[in-house]
Amino acid sequence: MLITPVTLTPRAWRRAAAITVAALAGAVLAAVNGQPASATPPGIPSQATAQSQLNALTVAAQGSMSGYSRDLFPHWITITGTCNTREQVLKRDGTSVVVSSSCAATSGRWYSPYDGATWYAASDVDIDHVVPLAEAWRSGANSWTTSRRQSFANDLTRPQLIAVTDNVNQAKGDQDPSTWQPPLTSYRCTYSKMWITVKYNWGLTLQSSEKSALQSMLNTCAS
Repeated sequence: MLITPVTLTPRAWRRAAAITVAALAGAVLAAVNGQPASATPPGIPSQATAQSQLNALTVAAQGSMSGYSRDLFPHWITITGTCNTREQVLKRDGTSVVVSSSCAATSGRWYSPYDGATWYAASDVDIDHVVPLAEAWRSGANSWTTSRRQSFANDLTRPQLIAVTDNVNQAKGDQDPSTWQPPLTSYRCTYSKMWITVKYNWGLTLQSSEKSALQSMLNTCAS
C-alpha cells in the first residue's frame, strides 16, 4: 500500500510541537507543583448572586450590527508603566511569568480553562472578552460613548477578560452561550457566572435563547 505523506505548514508543525511539549512539561510541573497554572478573573459571583443577576437582566431581541467596528472599543490600553491590558492579564492569569523591560511576557505558563490546555508561549494565548465586543454592541453598547466602550473592552475589575488558547477563542468568535460554550464542560458553570455578571454590571440585554442557555449552565453549579 502506498501511503501519501501529510504535509504540514510551519504553523501546524509549531502547534503540534507545542502541544507535545506542553503535555510533557505539564505532567512534570503537575508532579512538582501539584497544580497547573490557573486563569482566575476577579469578581466571579456565587451561583445565588448570578441567579439573581440573571433574573434581573432585560430580555430583548438582538440588535443590529450596523455601524459596528472593533475600533469603537479601543484596546489594549496602557494600564501601568509600559504594561497594557493584554500584558496585565497574561501576568495575572499565568504562573511564573517573566516579562521584558517593555512588559512583554518572555516566559511562563498559562492554563486555558476553556479547553484544559497548558501553554508555555504567550503567542499561543489570546485574551478573550468573555462577552464579545460585537455581542455587547448588539446588546446595547451601540449607544454608549467611545469612552465607555473603552472601559468595557479593558475591564479588569469584573470577569470580562481571561487568558485562553488562541484557537479556542477564535472558534468562539462573537457567539453567545446559545451557540458556543467552553469545550471543557466542567468550566461551563463558571463561564455562565462570568457572562451573567458582566452583562448585569454593564447594563446589557440578552436574548431569550441566550438566557435559556445560561440558566442550563448555571444549573450545573454546586455553589
